[in-house]
Amino acid sequence: MARGERVVLHDVNLTIRTGEHVAIMGPNGCGKSTLIMAMSCQVYPMVKPGMVVRIFGRERWDLTRLRLHFGVVGAELPGERTAVTNGLDAVTAGFFSASTLWPNLHVTPEMRERSWEALERMEAKHLAGQLVGEMSAGEKRRIMIARALVHRPKQLLLDEPSNALDLAAQRELRETLRRLAQEGTGLVLVTHHLGDILPEIERVILMRGGRIVGDGPRADLLTELRLSELFGAPVRMGRDEEWLHSW
Repeated sequence: MARGERVVLHDVNLTIRTGEHVAIMGPNGCGKSTLIMAMSCQVYPMVKPGMVVRIFGRERWDLTRLRLHFGVVGAELPGERTAVTNGLDAVTAGFFSASTLWPNLHVTPEMRERSWEALERMEAKHLAGQLVGEMSAGEKRRIMIARALVHRPKQLLLDEPSNALDLAAQRELRETLRRLAQEGTGLVLVTHHLGDILPEIERVILMRGGRIVGDGPRADLLTELRLSELFGAPVRMGRDEEWLHSW
């Protein structure tokens, strides 16, 4: 898979089951975000003989239908207009993959009901009338996850969701993701922070240089030796009850 003139992903052979909880780790620039974009058909692989890409068992998708199954949470707001949109409208705009509710978009009562439901799941109903641009980083992240939940997706794809969050907001985010995982929403989480890997995540994928260099149980892959090799620097690990941390 290439972005511009540069090949980003090489020889990827990967299967993730619907509802599975998976963490994807690796240094900056290793292809983690591109892999997430390939899963959601935001980018496409170069066609080679024998290559097969199946999403929920199908090789071809109408993207408007695929969005009903995936919820994608990026590191940034989905567009400039989102910042000057209130929380409820930003969540409702998720039905249209739009940055805001443009005048040509038809919002149904069911969409509004689903948007309130998503805000409630994120414990964010109090943010419905506030402009997204005036929210804290943690509040914005709640809105973006609620936006991804409006379709009641089978799987959430999260690209470094804890970036730019302070310690309190990181804890709130992780508790929220744990709750979603326990409710049955599958999580595919891209991160380079051990603290983001929830106790519910049992499978870890390691990436370096655009390739998958490890795929298996967290107990086998999240070791000081494997992570030191992955990041090219000494990594020390600690454990606090069910959580891991590193320095």
